[in-house]
Amino acid sequence: MTTSDKKLDLICMGRVAVDLYGQQIGARLEDMGTFSKYLGGSSGNVAYGTARQGLKSSMLARVGDEHMGRFLREELERVGVDTSNLITDKERLTALVILGIKDEETFPLIFYRDNCADMAITADDVDEDYIASARCLAITGTHLSNPKTRDAVLTALRYTRKHGVKTALDIDYRPVLWGLTTLGDGETRFVESEQVTEQLKEVLGLFDLIVGTEEEFHIAGGSTDTVEALKSVREITQAELVCKRGPLGCSVFSDVIPGDLDEGITVHGVRVDVLNVLGAGDAFMSGLLRGYLNNEGWEKACAYANACGALVVSRHGCAPAMPTKEELDDYLARANDVPRPDLDEHLNHLHRVTTRDKSWPELCVLAFDHRIQFVEMARKVGADLSRISPLKKLIFKASQEVAQEAGLQGKAGLLCDGNMGQDVLNEVTGKGWWIGRPVELPASRPLEMEHGNIGSQLISWPLEHVVKCLVFFHPDDHHALRLEQEKQVQEVYAACCQSGHELLLEVILPAGMEKTDALYLRAMQRFYNLGVKPDWWKLPPMATESWAQVETLLQERDKHCRGVVLLGLDAPEAELQAGFNAAASNSVVKGFAVGRTIFGQPSRDWLANNIDDAELIEQIKRNYHNLITLWRQRG
Repeated sequence: MTTSDKKLDLICMGRVAVDLYGQQIGARLEDMGTFSKYLGGSSGNVAYGTARQGLKSSMLARVGDEHMGRFLREELERVGVDTSNLITDKERLTALVILGIKDEETFPLIFYRDNCADMAITADDVDEDYIASARCLAITGTHLSNPKTRDAVLTALRYTRKHGVKTALDIDYRPVLWGLTTLGDGETRFVESEQVTEQLKEVLGLFDLIVGTEEEFHIAGGSTDTVEALKSVREITQAELVCKRGPLGCSVFSDVIPGDLDEGITVHGVRVDVLNVLGAGDAFMSGLLRGYLNNEGWEKACAYANACGALVVSRHGCAPAMPTKEELDDYLARANDVPRPDLDEHLNHLHRVTTRDKSWPELCVLAFDHRIQFVEMARKVGADLSRISPLKKLIFKASQEVAQEAGLQGKAGLLCDGNMGQDVLNEVTGKGWWIGRPVELPASRPLEMEHGNIGSQLISWPLEHVVKCLVFFHPDDHHALRLEQEKQVQEVYAACCQSGHELLLEVILPAGMEKTDALYLRAMQRFYNLGVKPDWWKLPPMATESWAQVETLLQERDKHCRGVVLLGLDAPEAELQAGFNAAASNSVVKGFAVGRTIFGQPSRDWLANNIDDAELIEQIKRNYHNLITLWRQRG
């Protein structure tokens, strides 16, 4: 199989685990109150990081037949990693790592790897055709520490030599995983061991590329003098040796080891303020492999590697902190002007929007997040307010049936609140729907949050829930009111950036004030000027020429904006149809999020006991189907 015939760029073989990162920076692990769950493990991180850099990566490992194993599989698949050889182990649990950030020098870490799934991989799990399908196999040193995993690695390496597959080793020395420290001491990075050095030296000649820190080359070469260690490694292998040197960057040695590290191909890194060194090596390896496998030369490959490492050390976590290709290229173009990547607004925005794992090219959203309107409907017919929650469940049932009948897979969505619709939110979460959820106090002007501080609200929200914030905003509002509302929207946006939730910003010009398309455009421009970049906009129908201006605005201010969904405001179908037609030729209008036009009259009749559940569902379905048809036939 020639290189051009290879299906995969890279197979990563080694550790894949769940990282539980303490959220309280500066605290001891003993004092952590909450943890964030991320994909982890050196090989898992590299598979993830290289996929974000555009390589066709694959994962060769085992995970448990449980929730954490499924989480790892789904996380890898979200970024495009091939998981066809990620084996589900029916007898063992997925490995866990618990870790924290105490300060720049202290990163407490505990590996929970006793009889874990990824250390149970055997030679029988390694398929020759699979290995042959890749351009490169990358392994980590941990899998050389156990006879079974070592045998699996050696089997894979034999296949690489047979089929012309490049080989890369990340020494990834963790003394605790070689049994050299107490079980609770996962933080220690170096302990001298003749036995480990001997076991590493037995296999170093099987690799084309070997990557490690100075301390990792110390263990591989059997000397605490880096140059002497490198010379010792060179006696065994002709591999390209890449020595990571922290803030100094890295040095590459392709031939004879010189007397000074700087005499190698040395590419200096950019100094950044360190938050978290954990995972920086995996980020480095991800960037390096991008350049190495694309034959871009060592200068470029090392620049990618150093920059990837710099970005990850400035962020919480490892896999989620990995940059995308677009983000990395942007950073490299401006690196000298970005001493604190974690504080660079443009870079953070790129990381936020280029790491989305799901696309929504079209949306037909049934919006029933209304609260005041349902209360008013119930009171008008004398219905008990306790009937609103069951009503919302029936509306959801109707929307489910329509989604199935109308073929809305990947296009179905709803807007529902957590007050009277929590059961609906619980049921729909995890089903692949677009889910929006309001945060504003209904009808508030100036804008207020319904449940107090926005940050405290989002802690308990599933990440797939989109924050919907409706603001009654007019560019010509008096100064104090405008500033108050703008401040609230900025806080909502900042909270979403921090929590990882997407934001849908709904703008409605207030009653009793002038309403024109130009005013909506001015409102959008104002929020962009304030640094607010919503993932979604929810706007009323506009004229065709106005949508062209919206499209131009999004291209100029945030080309990664997901787009606009049209709101309904209880408009009749004919009016909505005209609005759909006006937006027909515009790519930024992705669909609609309409409510009362669909559920309004049926809900009033149901609350008044004029129709039963079945008739309610049937009427809502008919209205929803009609609107979907109008959307699809727009033009």
